[in-house]
Amino acid sequence: MNRLTIIDVAKEAGLSKSTVSRVIRGGGQSVSPQTRQRVLDAIQKLGYEHNALASSLRTNKTHTVLFIIPDIVNPFWPEVARGVQDALRSEGFVMVLASSDWEQKNEVEYLKTAVKHRFDGILINPSGISPRLLQQTGIPVVLLGLNDHYPGFDSVGNDTLEGVRLALDYLYELGHRRIALINGQYHSGGHSSRLEQYLQFMKEKGLPDNPDWTVNCFYGQEYGYQATKQLLSKPVPPSAIFASNDILAIGALKAITDQGYRLPKDISLIGMDDIYPVSITTPPLTTIAKCKYEEGWQAAQLLLQRISGRSFATPRRLSFPPRLVIRESVGKP
Repeated sequence: MNRLTIIDVAKEAGLSKSTVSRVIRGGGQSVSPQTRQRVLDAIQKLGYEHNALASSLRTNKTHTVLFIIPDIVNPFWPEVARGVQDALRSEGFVMVLASSDWEQKNEVEYLKTAVKHRFDGILINPSGISPRLLQQTGIPVVLLGLNDHYPGFDSVGNDTLEGVRLALDYLYELGHRRIALINGQYHSGGHSSRLEQYLQFMKEKGLPDNPDWTVNCFYGQEYGYQATKQLLSKPVPPSAIFASNDILAIGALKAITDQGYRLPKDISLIGMDDIYPVSITTPPLTTIAKCKYEEGWQAAQLLLQRISGRSFATPRRLSFPPRLVIRESVGKP
């Protein structure tokens, strides 16, 4: 039995091959709902299956996008990935998800995979890969997160610096003056905007720049646990702790309770990201919420525009405002 082709579908639907092709490839926005339904009915009746491999050989397009995230365990990323997936799927694209585990060498290997398999686009929250390597792929790239070290790329993210400020202002207004920072860092090191904002805040408020109240560590629950134990062991422990993200904050929460402290009576704790688990901890954690789904959806939209060949005079940088979510882990000192 001969394999069905797009021509067979066009004949069955009584439409042109180009119209059927637009519907099948997901680019049928200019096609009326009635025409689209005729194509779908013909596909169902004939049992036609689109041969994506053959199509990619003809068009040099695979309709596949690689999405590289730093930590697949962090519940922050599934919401972002859902936004990416929804935006791509509406245009007939497929997302391939990869986790770098905060390692630059893993990012390099994933880029090689994208080139080898002719992916049409790359979305990445970079852990340390150089802009030069991203450019050398020859593949359209959009960044997740606002990173000043990648000025030549479109980027979409949340205003993390404003989020840090929201958290610190809230603690200060409640009366906290001994405010500590658990500063998450990439394995590759580099500049920390959260630490810079924290130090600027302390200076503005005339608060002491006490090195005992700042701990640098990798991102991860266990690192947050150990960093908090270190803070609580100081001669003058902090009255409040701000953790760079909610995963670190969950580790901090466990350390605080293990050391016999009570939240928020003895010490206050605030995180960042507003992932689901922090809403059901005991007590529920105050945090800085980010627009996760929206970030993914918008980043995918920018990437689709690049893939389609649209040119822009300058790279685009889109930022979502954070918001403070008040729960039960923060109180007056």
